[in-house]
Amino acid sequence: MPPATAGGEEEPPTWLRRLRGFGYAPAAGASPRVDVRTRLVPPYTKPSRQLWMTFGLPPEVWGTWQRITAWAGPLLVALVAGVLRFVHLGSPKAVIFDETYYAKDAWATIKQGYEANWPKDIDKSILANPDGVALPVDPGYVVHPPVGKWVIGLGEWMFGLTPFGWRFMTAVLGTLSVLMLCRIGRRLFRSTFLGCLAGALLAVDGLHLVMSRTALLDLVLMFFVLAAFGALLIDRDRARARLADALPVDEEGRTRPDARIAETLRLGWRPYRILAGVCLGLAAGTKWNGFVVLAFFGILTVLWDAAARRTAGAGAPYAAMLRRDALPAFVSTVPVAIVTYVASWSGWIFSPDNGKGGYLRDWAAKNDQNSSLSFLPEWVRSLWHYETEVYDFHVGLTSGHTYESNPWSWLVLGRPVSYFYESPEPGTDGCPATAAGKCAREVLALGTPLLWWAGCFALLYVLWRWFFRRDWRAGAIACALAAGLLPWFNYQERTIFYFYAVVFVPYLCLAVAMMIGALLGPAGSSERRRALGAIGAGVLVLLIVWNFIYFWPIYTGQTLPMDSWRGRMWLDTWV
Repeated sequence: MPPATAGGEEEPPTWLRRLRGFGYAPAAGASPRVDVRTRLVPPYTKPSRQLWMTFGLPPEVWGTWQRITAWAGPLLVALVAGVLRFVHLGSPKAVIFDETYYAKDAWATIKQGYEANWPKDIDKSILANPDGVALPVDPGYVVHPPVGKWVIGLGEWMFGLTPFGWRFMTAVLGTLSVLMLCRIGRRLFRSTFLGCLAGALLAVDGLHLVMSRTALLDLVLMFFVLAAFGALLIDRDRARARLADALPVDEEGRTRPDARIAETLRLGWRPYRILAGVCLGLAAGTKWNGFVVLAFFGILTVLWDAAARRTAGAGAPYAAMLRRDALPAFVSTVPVAIVTYVASWSGWIFSPDNGKGGYLRDWAAKNDQNSSLSFLPEWVRSLWHYETEVYDFHVGLTSGHTYESNPWSWLVLGRPVSYFYESPEPGTDGCPATAAGKCAREVLALGTPLLWWAGCFALLYVLWRWFFRRDWRAGAIACALAAGLLPWFNYQERTIFYFYAVVFVPYLCLAVAMMIGALLGPAGSSERRRALGAIGAGVLVLLIVWNFIYFWPIYTGQTLPMDSWRGRMWLDTWV
């Protein structure tokens, strides 16, 4: 046994003493003096009285004003993000990068339910006269599920087959994702300020901006993954509140732990888990990455349940979680996601199976009449065959590309992707007539450099906070970020691109917001500590905003003198 200290308490083992040297703090036990309800459902941070008095608000309106700012702050941040994403959305008036696939696939999907085989030289005709372009009859072979194209097609249905039309819905989802992140950050940190800060950082991230202004699938994927993350956070709070309500209350009004209740209570109907399953099904229906995120988030939510039962007093929290929570969690997410994914193929499923419907829709009718799976509907067998072909395509995609990159380089912005580039002559397309030579006009999918480089340090802080301080908020951020990044390390021989990283940008912003919260100092810090922290945090945020403004021209395709453009190419690999 470990030796006892002078006070009669057991001295911690050597390994634990060493961990404490790095800042490790063991989880607090269920002390009788601690209100378990507060630990299960922590209250939101309230600004100091001095702040309210500075604005001249009387004490009786403080609560009302706090409830108003809980939504007014996020809405204001989202409004700014929306302006940035919608201003001159139709510029460049061109089919940029992979819009050549998804804009046309979306148009065919919204018109007939499945993609068409477009002529290779049709882009110029679409830009010149979209109303005069006929929809091809032959089905097209595509390698991504249809949800993202349904979303993009909704904008085309409203505004036509134009650059503004096919970019409209990604701009909408980009704006809404900023609003969601403000509210998610508020719930995660119990602070409206830090939530709005996380959303504001997302609003001024260059990669998120460019993807919000381009008709690609990855922004749609990011939106549904973020929505699922938010739904699981709400479910976590509601489940813990239900657990707290069931615990006994002592004569002083404190909620007390109870092992029997903590281990046996059924948490009942959990609609936000089902919503998360739907969102993850829609994410997978946009790109298959969504299924990987489903696995990460599924593990995360049952670990949250185990932690809640431990806090409530369970002696064997993981066993209780396995008995009470694991199966309901699986049923409410995995089958729901799969059903949602299959339903997203409804346009293809209900298309004709006589060769005039979706690509390979008639495969089973032609090739699989006598197989051992012939008892399954033909559309199921045809869809399964289609999916296996798509999988073979993805894992075998190793052809070189100018802008391919390795996931090791994403966080440090090693190789961004140029979506559009022109060199206008002097006196044309915004290039000054007095220019010494050609100008440059580019749309570069590049994260705001200072935000991402600060994010590298923030990620280290989050990992330290999770491992040594056992902070569940840091663990949630790390899990979501890992779900978007780590799977790509398994496909380093495949042709992959930096813009895939937009899926985990929101969690990078949450990490930076958490680090800034630490810079500001914990509650009870001295005024000097608070002042120094506020100065450091303010300088960092202002530098990030300035950096975003500086790179704005190459995020939005504005014409720059060649020297100004070169000045923004900080790394050789950005060219």
